[in-house]
Amino acid sequence: MMTINICIGSACHLKGSYNVVSELQEMIEENKLGDQVELTGVFCLGHCTDAVSVQVGDEIFSVNTDNVGEFFKNQVLAKI
Repeated sequence: MMTINICIGSACHLKGSYNVVSELQEMIEENKLGDQVELTGVFCLGHCTDAVSVQVGDEIFSVNTDNVGEFFKNQVLAKI
């Protein structure tokens, strides 16, 4: 099971974490990965200036609605 931690703290919330969560949920459903990928909300990953911070394993990425598709392709689909 792959776990994706999405920061929902103040800075990330203001920069659109809700939209990133929604888009990732859609992509997971579209690709029928619900039994392989888990989304979790976390408070502050320590990269507030790079918000929205998303963690996969030990790596933290800056994700927004413009690059969420690329993130999903490269960090989720490529690793499942």
